[in-house]
Amino acid sequence: MGALLKMVKVETRLFLRDPGSVTFGVLFPAGLLLGLGAVPALREPSPETGDLRSIDVWAPTALVFGMVMIAVQHIPAVIATYRERGILRRLSTTPAHPRNVLLAQMIVAFASVVVAAVLMVCCAWAVLDIAPPERPVRFVVAFLVGYAALLGIGMISAAVARTSGAANQIGTLLFVALMFFGGAFLPRFLMPDVLRWVGDFVPPGLQTLTSAWSAEAGELTATAAGQPFWAQIAIMAGIAVVASAVATKLFRWE
Repeated sequence: MGALLKMVKVETRLFLRDPGSVTFGVLFPAGLLLGLGAVPALREPSPETGDLRSIDVWAPTALVFGMVMIAVQHIPAVIATYRERGILRRLSTTPAHPRNVLLAQMIVAFASVVVAAVLMVCCAWAVLDIAPPERPVRFVVAFLVGYAALLGIGMISAAVARTSGAANQIGTLLFVALMFFGGAFLPRFLMPDVLRWVGDFVPPGLQTLTSAWSAEAGELTATAAGQPFWAQIAIMAGIAVVASAVATKLFRWE
């Protein structure tokens, strides 16, 4: 436990020294939402959004940006860099097992995502008058399970990428695919039903976050054949378990 704690401290310092990770992983969701909130039209109720403000419906999407960036871009790139430089191999000959590096990296990344979520919710409430999640327990469950599914996918990338460059390329492709099919690039209520239905199965499960944040927004973005909340949670949990198992099978220390 002592070795892991030291690793967490080291990884925390390295994370905070990386402006890109801090900016895009922690500050970007709140900044993105505040930037969109500066557009007057998005702060006005609209018939297309069931008399909700567009910014209210879009709020959970801003959080998803940070979650996906950390899970499928930041973590794989760091682990691939450690493998490329032989750090994981060298640690295997010391009392500090390389497994501690992975655990520390995941702990620090998860902490950054939590900070990003808290910061975004607080900024949305204080600046844009967006009410906090109506169903906080469901929101926390959706957040944790959705992030676990993303992390499992990210660890598959980390397992197969031999270099940081390869990890960045894979991460970019995953980011675009998850954000598009998950319904984050376009408002879900404007997407065809088939794409919204596909989005119910794409981590981190934007629909579960949206419905937990606001029942009205959840109804607006759901499809007639959409999955119930707990069914979507089960889907995300299944993806997390399967992806983690695949990543464990494929992972190489060097």
